[in-house]
Amino acid sequence: MPALEVVDVGKSFGGLPALHAVSFGVPSGEIVCLLGPSGCGKTTLLRIIAGLDTPDKGQVLWEGQDIGQVPPYQRGFGLMFQDFALFPHKNVFDNVAFGLRMRREPPGSIRAQEVAERVSEALAMVGLRGFEDRRVYELSGGEAQRVALARSLAPRPRLLMLDEPLGSLDRAMRERLMAELRGILTQVGVTTLYVTHDQAEAFAVADRAVIMNAGRMEQIGPPEGIYRRPATGFVAHFLGMTNLAEGSVRAVGEVDSAWGRLTADTGAMPPGTPVRVLIRSEAADLLAGDRPPHMASIRGRLVSRSFRGGRYQVQVQPQAGPSLTFELTSVAPFAVQPGDEVTLVLDPAGVVVLPADG
Repeated sequence: MPALEVVDVGKSFGGLPALHAVSFGVPSGEIVCLLGPSGCGKTTLLRIIAGLDTPDKGQVLWEGQDIGQVPPYQRGFGLMFQDFALFPHKNVFDNVAFGLRMRREPPGSIRAQEVAERVSEALAMVGLRGFEDRRVYELSGGEAQRVALARSLAPRPRLLMLDEPLGSLDRAMRERLMAELRGILTQVGVTTLYVTHDQAEAFAVADRAVIMNAGRMEQIGPPEGIYRRPATGFVAHFLGMTNLAEGSVRAVGEVDSAWGRLTADTGAMPPGTPVRVLIRSEAADLLAGDRPPHMASIRGRLVSRSFRGGRYQVQVQPQAGPSLTFELTSVAPFAVQPGDEVTLVLDPAGVVVLPADG
């Protein structure tokens, strides 16, 4: 049985639907990310699970029990916001201890010694042992983020919810903290819901991701599975995959597309089935020598190239079909120039067949 279950949850504001029959489960100890663009309903769903909003329909279950009538402070859930909400007039110890001291429990149930032990434990979890007396204004952005996380972990929540926790940090710090955050959450073993619009962040932190669009679930699964086989055109576009075109199944393992005949996994689709063909940006390489017999190729004109450090982003206008964008790795300077004719070979594993109506 999942620890958390969301069952057919729907919600509208002013007659406009924000959530449409959303259902999924989260096993104990799993990190699940709600991922989607702004306005897709992910924060509304988080607020409903936290008890800060009520659904118009559906249920939220914890260990099989409907918690719809349980007030937020009795759910035993922790919530961490993007702005961290640290108190500037309190030191690190008092910020982390705040939730423990505010819990609505019988007087004396959380003694001062236990508060100190819980604070020390939480700060150790996030790598900030010895920071108890630091003032909030003395902390870096990454340290403030970890103090906020420690405050959320100190009460030992049954479920930890994080709403864009890295959104206010610069890119370099965000990259560093992604791995740290996953390591902390995995070590603690707390069941976690993580909200973000950033796919790299979601994929780095989550065990599974729920892709949301206009209040609906588009796809759920492990990050690698979603990336390798997006279920719909929306998921592909949201993940930055722009090489999409209409096509049809020609035969087992072959599709006809606007770019010509391509090799791809067609599954059980019969010949003639309308599909959408996706070519992932890393599926191509510049042809050097003879084309491998098992790989399709595309010939076209190099429109642009952009140096991105360890790779080049190139745009190619094929002889047929819409333009294509690829990410090419290169340890040597890129020899071809815009305007040159190029031939690209395609790895069949990078050609994905999607439903035509997805």
